Amino acid sequence: MASSPSRTTTGRSGLTGSLDRYFEISKRGSTWSREVRGGIVTFVTMAYIVILNPLILGGFSGDQAAKDVLGNWLQNSQVGAVTALTAGVMTILFGAVARLPFALAAGLGINSFLAVSVVKDVTWPEAMGLVVVNGLVIVILAATGLRAMIFTAVPQALKTAITVGIGLFIAFIGLVDSGFVRASGVASPPVQLGDSGSIMSLPTATFVIGLIVIGVLMARKVKGAIFIGIVATTIIAIALEAIFQVGPSLGQDPDKWNLNAPVLPSQIVSLPDLSLVGQFSFGAFSRIGVLSAIMLVFTLVFTNFFDAMGTMTGLAKASDVADKKGTFPRLRSALIVEGVGAVAGGATSSSSNTVFVESASGIGEGARTGFASVVTGVLFVLAMFFTPLTQVVPLEVAAAALVIVGALMVSQIKDINWTEFSVALPVFLTIIVMPLTYSIANGIGVGFISWVLIRSFAGKAKGISPLLWIVAVGFAVYFVRGPIELLLAS
Repeated sequence: MASSPSRTTTGRSGLTGSLDRYFEISKRGSTWSREVRGGIVTFVTMAYIVILNPLILGGFSGDQAAKDVLGNWLQNSQVGAVTALTAGVMTILFGAVARLPFALAAGLGINSFLAVSVVKDVTWPEAMGLVVVNGLVIVILAATGLRAMIFTAVPQALKTAITVGIGLFIAFIGLVDSGFVRASGVASPPVQLGDSGSIMSLPTATFVIGLIVIGVLMARKVKGAIFIGIVATTIIAIALEAIFQVGPSLGQDPDKWNLNAPVLPSQIVSLPDLSLVGQFSFGAFSRIGVLSAIMLVFTLVFTNFFDAMGTMTGLAKASDVADKKGTFPRLRSALIVEGVGAVAGGATSSSSNTVFVESASGIGEGARTGFASVVTGVLFVLAMFFTPLTQVVPLEVAAAALVIVGALMVSQIKDINWTEFSVALPVFLTIIVMPLTYSIANGIGVGFISWVLIRSFAGKAKGISPLLWIVAVGFAVYFVRGPIELLLAS
């Protein structure tokens, strides 16, 4: 490989050369421009979390009676500020330590679980205290090497299946977020194309335009295809909104822009309110009892642990940093920092921060190193002060990029051996359960359980790691935690 200009030793180039060697930019066949572009694209596709997380944790979430009784009310502006701050700091830390192009932010599965299932019984500070405990458990598992051991115990076929399943999952997220696929409101079929089988809304049409634009650019191998497509489609969206005045949905009108309308803001800069930092407590153990609190922590740990494991597996393969066994450099460091993200999310009341599958968009743009994550993290920190600008790119445009990246990840299905049914069925279940249940952890759990059972009864038990058995049993408990919680409560 040709030597990078950054390897000169004078002036500013000396620092550039050191950074190049530290982040392994040239070694991984990347360039500074690719890393910066990839970091920007990842931020653009993830920026919606600064808008969505406050809606889930703030005024539109949870049970109103519980809010009134327990004082469970988080101000949206405060949640938005800590969401951007925590995502920025943790993504920079991950990029600098793990040196991988993965970005972190508040995990949607966990924040929804907190808002719907936890805060009806405890206060938000107590709920965030449970998130902190969850993070500490994950950090201990990672620091002791147990988390890495579980990671390496997963068969290669299942790791590839996780990557493919995530590809389908993020493509499905894009199709749903754009309104291209919607719930039908009837038992059969449960989903449909647009409104009653027809695309009628302008935002969904914008998604289709974005999908075509990015798709054509990718097919023509244009450098920066995803980034160029996002910018071009956003400009189109701004023009359409100015002409037709569609407006935001606000959770009420599905034919309007999902979350935010593409409008240039009148105010660009605002000071963040970081009052929620440090507002957590461990009072849940006394309020609802130790056993009930432990069950909630168990649920959080399982969701956090395996969602992150699955996402990292998929992203590592997509970024070509995984070896033949599916592992990647600095695995333990990556797992520890991701666990610290959970602790930081609880400590700032932004909810557990975890690796985001949308990082695949930056990888698709060419990002291969942690420098892209540093770029993404810096943009998140700046987003605290430029919150209005994060609302310019509509979710429908970001959704188009997710579908494109999903297609790239699903292409790895070719590496799976489908001729042996004891492999094919667990792999298939892993892939299909992720998008259909809207959960990476569910897909991994079903895959693990079916793998150990089917392979064992097929006479191939000797090739199964004991750790995989332990995790499969753990997932079985996880899937029946509802009856267990009822039993503990009686």
